[in-house]
Amino acid sequence: MLTLPKEYCTLIAAFVPVFSKRVWRHVLVLLTGAILAPGQRTVAAVLRVMGLSDDRRFQNYHRVLNRAVWPSREISRRLLMLLINVFAMAGPVVMGLDDTIERRRGTKIKARGIYRDPVRSSHSHMVKASGLRWLSLMLLAPIPWAQRVWALPFLTVLAPSERYYDKTPRAHKKLTDWGRQMLLQVRHWLPERKLVVVADSSFAVIELLWRMTQLTRPICMITRFRSDAALYRPAPPRPAGKAGRPRLKGARLPTLEKVAADTKTAWTSVTVRIWYGEARREIEIASDTAVWYHNGKPPVPIRWVLIRDPKGKFKTQALLCTDQDTEPEQIVEWFVRRWQVEVTFHEVRTHLGVETQRQWTDLAITRTTPALLGLFSLVTLLAHQMAIDETLPIRQAAWYAKPLPTFSDALAVVRQCLWHMPDSHTSLSDGNMVKIPGSLLKRLTEAVCYAT
Repeated sequence: MLTLPKEYCTLIAAFVPVFSKRVWRHVLVLLTGAILAPGQRTVAAVLRVMGLSDDRRFQNYHRVLNRAVWPSREISRRLLMLLINVFAMAGPVVMGLDDTIERRRGTKIKARGIYRDPVRSSHSHMVKASGLRWLSLMLLAPIPWAQRVWALPFLTVLAPSERYYDKTPRAHKKLTDWGRQMLLQVRHWLPERKLVVVADSSFAVIELLWRMTQLTRPICMITRFRSDAALYRPAPPRPAGKAGRPRLKGARLPTLEKVAADTKTAWTSVTVRIWYGEARREIEIASDTAVWYHNGKPPVPIRWVLIRDPKGKFKTQALLCTDQDTEPEQIVEWFVRRWQVEVTFHEVRTHLGVETQRQWTDLAITRTTPALLGLFSLVTLLAHQMAIDETLPIRQAAWYAKPLPTFSDALAVVRQCLWHMPDSHTSLSDGNMVKIPGSLLKRLTEAVCYAT
């Protein structure tokens, strides 16, 4: 059986009870090979990098994905608990919710659909992409050795288009329905912690926000907000003895478009510690409370925040928060973390082989991509184990001075530790031993560990 470095056994052991002993042997090989393999993350590539290309029972590794029984939801829960115990032991648990398109082709992929490509599209030009739509929930936590916030995926679900359900007895579920179920699941896993979820405008939906506020322990939602939405004052107290239904809203308030253009609006200057690619940024904000209401839908009490740049480099942005007691500065700081979600989607495509899989069975598809996204978080945890005792090495060059490690450095450290497994030896009595110059060995090791 494969032997892992002692530093990694404690973390990976948390997933052992989920699998049977027979399946776990193959899972361990797939997990290690997925970290070490450069390029494609197919089962064949994993077996080659693990030295098992001559194994006649290679189908057993495919069956882990397309046939074996193991609970994906329990694995997500255990991964979340590991992440929280390491990176978010105190304070609110801040999470990011967003969807991405995995570009896949194949007539046998039933859940494939046509979607708007959010990366290549703009306001004036729309690009369509054929593939699978995934909705991922990530922990937005500061990484001590990286000195910045990373988005760590722990729960990912497949959200097919409406056309997929035409020939199935199941009813179509919107993206917001999937998001609601995911958030309720996390609320069940963490009943005592304060949860904060940041998302884009796709999740600024009254029904979803209202449902999160009706929980015994409400979930604070922060999203982008329409500047032309109808806002109202809270409903006035109902006079005693008055018949009829109680009022749901009060007087109409100006839209945020008018508030932003009004010269009487009071703006407050604040400094954001991390603003997109900049370390610090001076911005101006205006905030107040209101009730967001639309006919036929429940009223949602919110706190809105307007953000503008005093230098005029970007347009005024509007945010909403379902917790009216949260400070505007805190809302902005939490929302800026959301952009790390896009960074993670880019990293898993570049370094972990997302969109290079070749599985076409339904069960293998629903398992492989969430597993690769979760591998991003697991690699971060494994690298953190190394960073506790020593400083992570950073790949430098004369033309590129990098002060802090990135995910490529974390992946290289984990790979290097896995390559130095205890089954390798340097006995001079071995007739197959070939001496390699130290400089050449260093170049080869770096090329393997940093290969994408």
